[in-house]
Amino acid sequence: MLTKQEIAARLQSVRERIAASERRSGRAPGSVRLVLASKTQPAEALRAAYLAGARDFGENYVQEAVHKRAELGDLPGVTWHLIGHLQTNKAALAARTFDLIQTVDSERLANALAKARPSPPIPALIEVNLGAETTKAGVRADEVERLVEAVRAEVELRGLMTIPPPGRADEARRYFIQLRELRGRVAAASGLALSELSMGMTDDFEVAVEEGATMVRIGRAVFGERVK
Repeated sequence: MLTKQEIAARLQSVRERIAASERRSGRAPGSVRLVLASKTQPAEALRAAYLAGARDFGENYVQEAVHKRAELGDLPGVTWHLIGHLQTNKAALAARTFDLIQTVDSERLANALAKARPSPPIPALIEVNLGAETTKAGVRADEVERLVEAVRAEVELRGLMTIPPPGRADEARRYFIQLRELRGRVAAASGLALSELSMGMTDDFEVAVEEGATMVRIGRAVFGERVK
């Protein structure tokens, strides 16, 4: 684990890079929410980031998040995001653990979340697999509109999320553009705001901000390499 001072310095550097990207693209300061991808990081690392001003943490695994929430229960104002694939049989626990589920990709999962938390419905994003990669979760772009209509009464849909295929940041740009344009079409068709676009990670978040991301999911740039 990096020291508290190192985490704070790296967090500040990422914030400055986000702010510079906002300026370059003519966006208002503070338009982008920084979600720290904290998979496998110890609770002490999250605490150090919190003390440096971080308030949003993204976890990939439900049980890991349960333990960290318990360890960090004395910290007020934290928002917990699920950014990893969610199995339906873990939906009830996820609904109790997270404030936002970023990876809804099926009616079955949305139904399970609604059953676990009928009111108020849990905030959620639809995960879109823009590269049609068989190794990744998410729905195809041409399935998003149908899924939105199917689950809009089950969860509080706030927008879309994607992880582009591996490659350089400039190669990711076209996927970020696709997600933004897809959001526009689906929002118009559904009448929902779908104001959130969760896209961009350590290697490409500046490009994602330039293309309209409202949330970026950053792990390595703040915490260093993952703890095994």
